[in-house]
Amino acid sequence: MSNEEFRAAMSRLAAGVVLVTARDADHGPRGEDVGMTATAFMSVSLDPPLVLVSLRVGSRMDDLLAEQPVWGVSLLTESQRQIAGRFSMKGRLSDRLLFEDLPHERGEVCGSPLVADALATLECRTQQRVEAGDHTLVIGHVLKVGLADQVAGPLTYFRGRYRHLG
Repeated sequence: MSNEEFRAAMSRLAAGVVLVTARDADHGPRGEDVGMTATAFMSVSLDPPLVLVSLRVGSRMDDLLAEQPVWGVSLLTESQRQIAGRFSMKGRLSDRLLFEDLPHERGEVCGSPLVADALATLECRTQQRVEAGDHTLVIGHVLKVGLADQVAGPLTYFRGRYRHLG
């Protein structure tokens, strides 16, 4: 089996799209916000409430969450496709400009940006990190949940493209 065959098989699994955010306190007195689009995100346990996100080893978010124990997750709606695309761009120099015009609130617990009007937001504390091939599985204990007032459709990723349920 080749990497391409495996990637093609996994592209046939629909996934929800989230924005993972954290605050990097090492960049000046106010810190710097960091964000990353993820499709490898799932619920792990109800008691205690745990979630898992898969991060590429050596990525900025992987390095940051190795040091920063608290982080946020925004479950994106189908109308937030542009946000997902913006934070999945390769080779960007700084996330500062990406957050500049993004409607968001600061998480009370994690201090990182949580997207306004997301389906739900989660504030998490890392409980465990597991090395798995070229990725790190970060298991987070959910400390706080925010739910949208209105129900919108979820943004999904299928066969290499963002989709909406219809």
